[in-house]
Amino acid sequence: MFTTTLKSVLAGSLLAASSLSFAADIDMNADVNDLAIKGYDPVSYFTMAAPKLGNVNYTATYKGGIYRFSNEENRDLFNKNPAKYAPQYGGYCAFGVAMEKKFDTDPLAWKIADGKLYLNLNKDVQKKWLTDVPGYVSQSDENWQDIRKVPAAEL
Repeated sequence: MFTTTLKSVLAGSLLAASSLSFAADIDMNADVNDLAIKGYDPVSYFTMAAPKLGNVNYTATYKGGIYRFSNEENRDLFNKNPAKYAPQYGGYCAFGVAMEKKFDTDPLAWKIADGKLYLNLNKDVQKKWLTDVPGYVSQSDENWQDIRKVPAAEL
């Protein structure tokens, strides 16, 4: 019984330590476990033209966020050029950034424009964003320089 209890305590401690081992940058939209894009494979948006949930067995870190991939090939592609595949604005809502805000995103509300992945809060917000992608991207690019290091709660 003592051995079982000790194993449980150690397992819990290791899990807690592993979740603290990476701290996502302030300019990265990640959950409390530093998981980026809610576990979706960023490469799948480009290679499959659709978001696909990643697998816990294929991961990589970028800017402190943990990305999951659906297969080893996608993970390796990401590792060769993470900036190419990672969502813009640290995974925050592209429309929100245009409004000087950092909103969470729905991985299913996405678009690739000019070879870059953009995510939105939800599909309703995405509809508005799609009315002027170049204009909103220009505004977001400008705003991102000012807000990227500001915590979302302060905006």
